[in-house]
Amino acid sequence: MKAQPPHRPFPAAPHTEPLPSPVERFRRAEDPEWHWLEERDDDRVQAFLEAANEESQAWMAPLGSLIERLYHGHLARRELTVHGLRTALDHYTYWSETAADADYPVWWRHPNGQPTQASVFLDLQARATPDHYLELGDMALSPDERWLAWTEDTSGDERFSLYLKALPDGEPCRLLEEIGPELTWAEDNATLLFTRYDATQRPDSIWRLPLAQGQAGEPSLVLREGDPEFWLGLGKTRSRQWLVLESASKDTSECHLLPALSPGQAPRCFRPREKGVEYGLEHRPGHFYILHNRNGPHFRLDVADEHDLDAPWRPLIGHRDDTTLEDVEAFDWGLAITERDHHEAQVRIRIVELDASHSPRRDERLPLPESPCSVMLGDVPHFDSRRLRLREESFVMPVRWLEHDLDSGERRVLKTQPIHGNLQPADLCCERIWARAHDGERIPVSVVMRADLAGHPLPTLLYGYGAYGEVLDPWFSVARLELLARGVAFAVAHVRGGGDRGEPWYLAGKLEHKENSFRDFLAARNALVEKGFSDGERIAAYGASAGGLLVGASLNLAPEAFCAAVLDVPFVDVLRTMENPDLPLTTAEYTEWGNPHEPDARKRIRAYSPLDNLSPQPYPALFLQGSWHDSRVPYWEPAKLYARLTEMGTARGPILLRTDMTAGHGGASGRFKAWHDNARQDAFILWALGLDDKEP
Repeated sequence: MKAQPPHRPFPAAPHTEPLPSPVERFRRAEDPEWHWLEERDDDRVQAFLEAANEESQAWMAPLGSLIERLYHGHLARRELTVHGLRTALDHYTYWSETAADADYPVWWRHPNGQPTQASVFLDLQARATPDHYLELGDMALSPDERWLAWTEDTSGDERFSLYLKALPDGEPCRLLEEIGPELTWAEDNATLLFTRYDATQRPDSIWRLPLAQGQAGEPSLVLREGDPEFWLGLGKTRSRQWLVLESASKDTSECHLLPALSPGQAPRCFRPREKGVEYGLEHRPGHFYILHNRNGPHFRLDVADEHDLDAPWRPLIGHRDDTTLEDVEAFDWGLAITERDHHEAQVRIRIVELDASHSPRRDERLPLPESPCSVMLGDVPHFDSRRLRLREESFVMPVRWLEHDLDSGERRVLKTQPIHGNLQPADLCCERIWARAHDGERIPVSVVMRADLAGHPLPTLLYGYGAYGEVLDPWFSVARLELLARGVAFAVAHVRGGGDRGEPWYLAGKLEHKENSFRDFLAARNALVEKGFSDGERIAAYGASAGGLLVGASLNLAPEAFCAAVLDVPFVDVLRTMENPDLPLTTAEYTEWGNPHEPDARKRIRAYSPLDNLSPQPYPALFLQGSWHDSRVPYWEPAKLYARLTEMGTARGPILLRTDMTAGHGGASGRFKAWHDNARQDAFILWALGLDDKEP
C-alpha cells in the first residue's frame, strides 16, 4: 500500500525570495502544542492566520488559471437562474427565484387563483452586503399569512437576529438579537416561539413572543432545559393542533406539548425522558404517533390516545432486525413513513392508509427510480393532501421533484435540475461495492465515474463522514462534474458511525466503537484498489467537520495510503475540546464521543484524537481550511494541525492552511464565493492526482 510522492514538486511560490514560514516566525518554544492560537483577542493570532493565508495563496498562484477554468466550467454546467417550486398555502402561492448574477434568492407570492398579482415579500439579495456573510436561519409565515418572521446570521457564528414584517410590503423590524435560528408560529396568529442560547451556545430555553398589530410585547419563558447535554428544539404537528417542544441529547429525548390555539398555557410533558430512549411525535385528531426505540434499537411506531396520554401505547409497526424507521409524517388519511433497509443501505417511503380502527387499509412502498438513490418527502403543507411531493436524486441523476398521486398512482415530474456542457448524466456510471473491514463487517462503498473509463484504475477522491448517525445517501453535484470530466473517480465510504445501514450502523461507530469508523475508511480505500476502480498511488481523501476527524485519524493510522487530503473545518483536537465544557457543543457531545472526565473515555479519545497522535510519519500533501467565526469547530483546530505538521517536517508534500476570516462553519454564504472556494480545493486535488494539466 506504499504510495509514491506527489507526481512532481509542488509549484514554487511566485516571489523573488520565498516568504518566511509563518510557523518559523510565530513559534513559541514554551508552547510546542501551539495552544496560544486559542487566544482570539491576541493580535498575533490573526497575524499568524493571515501569514498562513498569504503562504497558501502564493503556493496556489501557479494553479490560478486552473482554478478559474474550474470555476467557470462549473458555472457553464449549471442553470444560474433558479426558480423554486411553487407551494400553495391557504391564501397565497409561494416560490423563490435567484437571478443569474445573484448570490441569494428573492421570495415571491401571489393570491391563489390570481397569478398575475405576484409580489416580493422577502428579498434576501437586497439585504446582503458585498463581501459580508449572510445566512437565513428560518422563515416562518403566520397561519393567516399576514406576517413574516425570519432569523438572520450576519457573521457566521450562528447567533441570529429576529425580524418581523407585515405582508406584503411592511418595513422589516428587528425585534431580538443573539437567539437561535428556529421559529414557530402558534395558530392564534399572535404568538411566535423561538429559542435562546446559554453561555456555551446551547439552545437551553424556549420563549414566546406576543405580537399585537405587529408590535412585540415582552418575551416570556416557556421551557428551560437544565441538563447541559440536552438541546431544545421546537415545531408544530402537520395537523396544526399542537406545538411540540423537544429536549434531546444524542441518545435521549423528551417532548412537551402546547395547544397551538392556546400557546399561553403551560407545556405538558408527553412522556418523561428515559436514559437511552429517543422518541418523536406526530398527530392525527384523536391520536399521537410515537416513533421510538424503547424496545429495540431500530425504532418502532406506536399510537396513543390523545385524550388519555397515560394509557398504554398500542403497537402499529413493530421492531424489525433488518429495517430502521427514520421518520413519520401524519396526514388525515394515514402516515408517510421513511424507513431504511440495513442490507442494501437504501431508504424508502412507505405509505400506510388507516381506517377508523387504525387498521391499515393500504400499505405500500413507493417505487424508486434506481438503487442506490436518495428519496425524501417534500413540502406538503395541507393535512388532507393526497398528492405528495418527492425529491429524488442519485450520484448520476440530477435532483428532480415529482408529484405522486395516491389515488391514481400517477407520478408527474415537476422539475428537473438542468445540466449543461459536454458531460451529461448519461455519460456517468455508479457502482456500489462492499469492502471487508478489519472485523469482517461489510462496508458499502459508492463510486461514480465516467462510463467510458469504467474498468480502468482511476485517480480517485474518497469522501467520508461517519458521525452522529448522519446518512450519506447519494447526491448529485454539478461541481463534481469538473473532476469526473478530467478522469477522476469519486467514491464515498459509508463507514460506521453514520446511519447508512440504519441505527445499528451508527451505534457501531460511536463511543467505545469509534475506531471502527477509521478502519472502515481505510478498508474502503483498499477495496477500491483491489477491485480495480482506483489507482492505489493516486487516491486523495476529503473530510469536513467530523469527517475531518475521520480523515485525520486515518492518516495517522496509514499516512501512505493517500497522496493528498483536504480537511475542511476539521474536528481534530478532540480531547482538548471535549475537556473544555465552556466551548459550544462540548457537553452535548458527551454521548457521541464520551466524557473525558471519565478515565476510560479519556483514554479512548486520546488514542484517536488526530492532534494527540501525530508522529514523524510521511504524511501526504494537505490542504486545511478553517473559518474565523466557526462556533462548531474553532479556527484553531486546523491552525494547530498545520503548525505542528509543518514543524514536524516529515510530510511528502505541502501543508497548507487557509482560514476564511469572514465565514462560519459552513463556509462562504454567497453561492459564487462558495463555488470559487470549491474550485480552489479541486485545483489542489487535481494537482495532487497529477491532473492539473488535464482538460475535460
